[in-house]
Amino acid sequence: MPLHLPSRCIRRALLAVPLALSSLLATQAMAQTYPGKPLVMVVPFPPGGPTDLVARVLAQKMSEQMGQSIVIDNKPGANGNIAAAAVSKAPADGYTLLYNTSSITLSPALYKSLTYDVQKHLSPVALTAVVPLALVVNPSVPVSNVREFIAYAKANPGRLSYGSAGNGNVTHLAAYQLVASQGIDATHVPYRGSAPADVDLVAGQIQFMTDTINSVMPFVKDKKLKLLAMTTSKRVSLFPETPTLAETVMPGFEAGAWQGLMVPAGTPAAVVQRLNTEVSKALNSAEVREKLAVQGAEPLGSTPEEYGAYIRRELARWASVVKATGVTLE
Repeated sequence: MPLHLPSRCIRRALLAVPLALSSLLATQAMAQTYPGKPLVMVVPFPPGGPTDLVARVLAQKMSEQMGQSIVIDNKPGANGNIAAAAVSKAPADGYTLLYNTSSITLSPALYKSLTYDVQKHLSPVALTAVVPLALVVNPSVPVSNVREFIAYAKANPGRLSYGSAGNGNVTHLAAYQLVASQGIDATHVPYRGSAPADVDLVAGQIQFMTDTINSVMPFVKDKKLKLLAMTTSKRVSLFPETPTLAETVMPGFEAGAWQGLMVPAGTPAAVVQRLNTEVSKALNSAEVREKLAVQGAEPLGSTPEEYGAYIRRELARWASVVKATGVTLE
């Protein structure tokens, strides 16, 4: 039996065709002319910090490649949430970028009232780099490797303290996982950033820490701190002789201050792909790799889909860790 549609439905369908076609053509035209003006890269941390430095290296190279300036806009505060919320509300046109860190997958478990949803309001572009975390101890601790450290800590329950860059920070949660997995009784001392924690660690006010390698590297080189292990899945190029926690006492363990690029949800796929291509090209350049190596950062790279899957895994992973610690920032 033939299907007879009401004339008004036919008219609506016919009217929708040119609108859809117009939208498609507009998107294609935008992708072809993009970028037609300067871009803004929002960085969730202050100028001069490890995240800001890596963001500026990438922004400079991408700017050269794309023929448009990329302006860095530092919006620190609330563990990166101020910047993420601002970008989530920006126009989805590819001109506002978020240079996010691993904190974006910690925040949903730490904050009960976020004003954005990382999976709904932001779109992944690419993983960019990771700054490895290092297990370091004060020289007064009489150990020379990870196993000796764990044995010493167990033999001195309640006598050791470990610092972090703040409650719920990856430097806190990585150390917590080490302590919990090995049955160590130690006290957590949160600081307002890595710098003051490192000062107290060198002074012996606290005994150990898992901190970003670029923060502790000067102290390690000056022998003011002892480097015992890295928290990455593989050994890092700067310290090839230093083992990982995964290969010593925590099989499969990996934690790092990773970074990536995101845009507001709804940004045209062609624009996202263009940005991804430019990020990959920049990360593969010898110039960028050399500059990242100086800062202790390891280049990564990914497709938008791979980065989205990585974010989902990290959200689930850190939710369970945060729940175990009982930490909340509200």
